[in-house]
Order: sequence, then structure tokens, then C-alpha cells
Amino acid sequence: MIGSSDNGTPDDIPFHADLTLQRLRPRLEEYWRQRGTSESRCREFELRLREHWLELFRILFRLYGTRYDFFYHIEQVLLTAAAAWAERPEPLCELDLHRCNDPGWFLSEKVVGGALYVDLFSENLVRAREHVPYFKDLGLTYLHLMPLFAVRPGNNDGGYAISNYRSVDPRLGTIDDLRMLANDLREAGISLVLDFVFNHTADAHQWAQHAQAGEREYQDFYWIFSDREIPEQYERTLREIFPTVRRGNFTWHDGMEQWVWTTFNSFQWDLNYTNPAVFRAMAEEMFFIANMGVDILRLDAVAFIWKRMGTDCENLPEAHLLIQAFNRLARIATPGLLFKSEAIVHPDEVVKYIHPNECQISYNPTLMALLWESLATRKVDLLVQTLKHRSKLPPNTSWVNYLRCHDDIGWTFDDRHAEAVGIRAYDHRRFLNEFYTGQFPGSFARGIPFQENLETGDMRISGTMASLAGLEQAIEEDDEEKKDLAIRRMMLLHGITLSIGGIPLLYLGEEWGMLNDYDFALDPAKAGDSRWIHRPKMKWEFLEELDDHIESGNGSIRSEIYMSTRRLIELRKDLPALSGQNMELINTSNSHVLGYLRLHDANRLIVLANFSDRPQSVDGNTLRTVGLGRFFEDVIRTTTYSTADPVELEPYQNLWLKRV
Repeated sequence: MIGSSDNGTPDDIPFHADLTLQRLRPRLEEYWRQRGTSESRCREFELRLREHWLELFRILFRLYGTRYDFFYHIEQVLLTAAAAWAERPEPLCELDLHRCNDPGWFLSEKVVGGALYVDLFSENLVRAREHVPYFKDLGLTYLHLMPLFAVRPGNNDGGYAISNYRSVDPRLGTIDDLRMLANDLREAGISLVLDFVFNHTADAHQWAQHAQAGEREYQDFYWIFSDREIPEQYERTLREIFPTVRRGNFTWHDGMEQWVWTTFNSFQWDLNYTNPAVFRAMAEEMFFIANMGVDILRLDAVAFIWKRMGTDCENLPEAHLLIQAFNRLARIATPGLLFKSEAIVHPDEVVKYIHPNECQISYNPTLMALLWESLATRKVDLLVQTLKHRSKLPPNTSWVNYLRCHDDIGWTFDDRHAEAVGIRAYDHRRFLNEFYTGQFPGSFARGIPFQENLETGDMRISGTMASLAGLEQAIEEDDEEKKDLAIRRMMLLHGITLSIGGIPLLYLGEEWGMLNDYDFALDPAKAGDSRWIHRPKMKWEFLEELDDHIESGNGSIRSEIYMSTRRLIELRKDLPALSGQNMELINTSNSHVLGYLRLHDANRLIVLANFSDRPQSVDGNTLRTVGLGRFFEDVIRTTTYSTADPVELEPYQNLWLKRV
């Protein structure tokens, strides 16, 4: 038996970890022999196993060490990792070696991301291969394909109700099509990002189907209860994620005559990670996806993956341990793979998932929300207050900075930060909802509500970047001045996400200023989810307009937006100061202007961003003191500024200032 210390953790873990590995090594060597694995491959695996085994053992013991079958499961986990490495294609092994030698590869200023739905952008995976030159021409080096695995028929939560992790939705193609696209992207220098939906499966997944057939082994893969007694105890401390769609977190299943834990939708069954067989099974799915050539896995709904009675079952310590265990396994068997966390929770909780040993990169929902907040208020007070406390990350980690995504906008700022700058958080969120649905006087936005709760007034916002930034209103009114202001707002936001530190992520369609797609309401499968309004179908005729723009110089608004966006991306890639996360705020003494200094090695870049629709100025001496020089050039417009004079900014202007 393993002894325990007073705090309930084992006091001789290193001894037992080593003993366990010695016991398992003959099984491992026999496995290599049966597979005919080369000595060099075995040696590489062994080196990484030695480096990570103790921590993996420690984590799994904390999660599962009280089980009588703990050692059986840890043996299965090790063999699962060995199989993944043995099956890993040679080009991926070569990339693993490169990334192990350069663990901060994703921090480069040359990394720029894009996200898309395959069917809406390219129709299918075969056509997506034809569009690789488009991605490269735009400047992308990171491409996130939204959920594309097989899903349940009918409502599938936009692809997040997975029925098979090893099969592509047949409407998009085959698993071989995906593998070939991954190869094409790798050859083009573009990293592939896919979702790993690991909080739940669809009710149509084979595990759920076995559970519905009464197989106890697979019923233990989920949280299934014969009556409401235990679910009611859990419900006392759980929140409802989509209260306007369904009440509670459990669904009655007629066939089994039992209750199933379904946090998000009735057809999405939460996995039971207290069962180590679930951890091992999901590790197998993770490795299968990684070995197709995936570079980054977006871990979906990370906050909800562990349950404990008497808590809200969100952000529990065991959730972090689970991700750390997956991370260690990946370091052993697929070491080039990175994790990206998706945690749309309180900002204090978001940052807890970001660590080299957990998720190396993370969405930055707070920055996204506060950029829109600053546009609505024309002030940066709340944004600056938040950045003072929430921009720093551990070394070798990164934010993913985005303006829109497939999801809605929730106002995820810290109420304490709002109070510190004189804002009443509840009232301010109501104002933002009114502003971005166009109900507030003077609003330029054309968003629509998502999950509006008429009882509480709570809602979130759907809409494309361009429609929220005022382009839809300007086109409706055929107002040239408003069109100009809308484009300025869009370029201002792009300028910040491309320069503030981290990986900038375009939701494809933004580069063309695509507007809300109201036709989603005509599709019965989409009509009940307003988020489809900001998931428009790509119009490839835009490229013809772009050609006209290049040839004649008299192109459309869309061409102007595309060319401006692409140029900002090109400029970013030529500025070493934008590598990494190092960002220092500058006190501009102007509540309308955000200022920060980007530093990397000996490289410096000052960024100023005017969130007002009126001209603003910043004292030139401020720039001299932070930039250590008297003359600066804006690399966007190639304009020179002297610190002897105030720096004047046009409405919504973004300056990237280098010392001359």
C-alpha cells in the first residue's frame, strides 16, 4: 500500500512511480518488439517518459489513487501513449523535434491565426485544400477549423455534439481528406487547430448508444441516475447555462428510464472523468486527432469537466489536474501538440488554465469584450484598469486575441474593476446590451440578442464584427461618413489585436467586412440560435472585386477592408517588438486613448489607439520617456512625429510608432 501524509497525498510517490515504471517496462518493451518499432523511436519515447513520468503518476494518483484498479488503468494509459508514438507519422516526429528545441515557436510575431467553418467557407475539405493559397496570401500561419467531426442528426450545437471523434461529418468529406488538408497546411507553414470536445459527447456517440442499451461499463462513462434524489442535490449549487432553452442540468431519458447529466443541451451527455476508463478512452481520441497532423487542440468547455457535490462544478482543482494529465501524456507521445483553453468564465478563473504544463495558450474573452466596451463608451478607463491586472501570463504561454468568434459576446469584465473606475457593473452591462442591439440612442451597432432572459434582463450579443462596428448601419443609410467611421473602427480593433501581445485571430469573413446573415432564420435547424447570424457563407466573388481594386484602384468597401487588414498583418510580421507577450501600459493622460509599449530584446514599438470619434492628442514628451527618443515614425502611414509636439490622432486612429 502507498502511505499517505497528513494532507491526504502520498508521501512516497517517487518510489512508487519508479517501481510502477519498472514493473511496466517489460510490457512496454514487448509492445515495441511486437510493433517492430525502431530503436531510435523507442529511445526518444524513453527519454520523454523519464522526464514526465513522475508528474503524470503524481497527477493520476491524486485523481484515481484510491481505486483498487489504479495500477491497471495507469498501465493502460502508458500503453495508449506508446501506441500513439509508434503510430505517429515521421513528418510529425520531425516537427516534434523542432518544437521541443523551440518551445516558444508560437510566440513569434509571424504567427497570425484564422478561424472558419469548413462548409461555410470552402463547402468541404477538398475545396479547403484549394484555398490554402488564399490563407497564405492573407498571411495566416494558424488555421482553426471549427468542429468538423461526425455529429448527431438535427440540432448538434453547431458541431459540438460529437458522435464520432474518428470520423468527419460526411457532408464535409472523409478522415483522409482531413489528413491531406493537414499535410497541405503543414507544407505551407500553417498550423492546424481543431476542437477537442471533451466535456461531453452526443447522445448518438457509440459509448452513449451502448449505455442506452443497458451496458453498465458504458453507463459508467456518463453521469446517469435512476431517480431525481442525487440530481436534486447537485442542482442546489449548479447554474443553468442556457436557461431560456431548458431548465436544470439533467435530462430524463425515456429509453433507459433514467436521468443523465447534460450541462449544455439535452443531447450532450457529460462524461464522467471520475472513471479512469473515461480518461484513457479520451486520451486515445486525443492521440488519434493529433496524429492526423493537428498542431493545436482547442479544449472545449474546460471549466465543467469535473463534478463534486456541494460545488458549482466549475473550475474545480481536479479539472486543472485532468488537463495537466492530458498535457503530460502529450509531452510524452505527441510533444509538438499544444493546448488552447476555452474558458468563458470569470477572468480570475480564465488565467488559472494558462501554464506550460496545462494550456499553453488561451482565448482572451475579457480583452474582446472590453474592446467593444471601449468603442461603445469612447473611453478606455475600464480596459486600462483591467489590463493593469490581467495582461501578464507565465513564460512560454500566450493569449489568443480575437474580436469575434463563432460564439456570442458576454460582458466578462470584473465588477471590482468596474467599480474602481466609477462604473456600476449591472447597469453598465444593460447599457452595453442596449448599445450593441442598436436600442441605445446614437448607437452604430446592429447586433441581436442571444439567450435573452426577460425576467433578469440578462443577454449576450450576436453579430459580425462589421455589423457591430457600424458598417451595416452605414450601408443601410448610404452615409459615406458613417462608412468611413465604421472602417476606422474595424482597423482600430485589428490594430490592437495584432499588436497587444499574443496570437491575433481573425474570424474569417472579417477581412471582407461581412455583415449579419439574417437568412439563418429560414433554416429550421438554425433558426433557434441567433449566433448563426455571424456565421455567414463566404462569397468568393469578393476576390473578383479585389482584382478590380488592384487593377483600377477603384474597388469596393470590401476590397478596401481586405487590403487594409492584410497590410496590417504584413506589418506585424516585420516588427520583432511584437514577438511574445511583453506589454507595458503607457499613461496617455487621455481617457479616450489607449497606449502601450511592446518590447522584445532590443526592439520597441509604441501603440496608441484613439477610441473616440473625435480627434485626440497625447503629450509628445510621454513618448520620449518610454521610447527613449525624440522622433518616431508611424509604420502604418509612414508619418514622422516629434516628441517636442503633441501627437495628434484622428478619430479611431491607431499608431504603431518606431523610433527613427
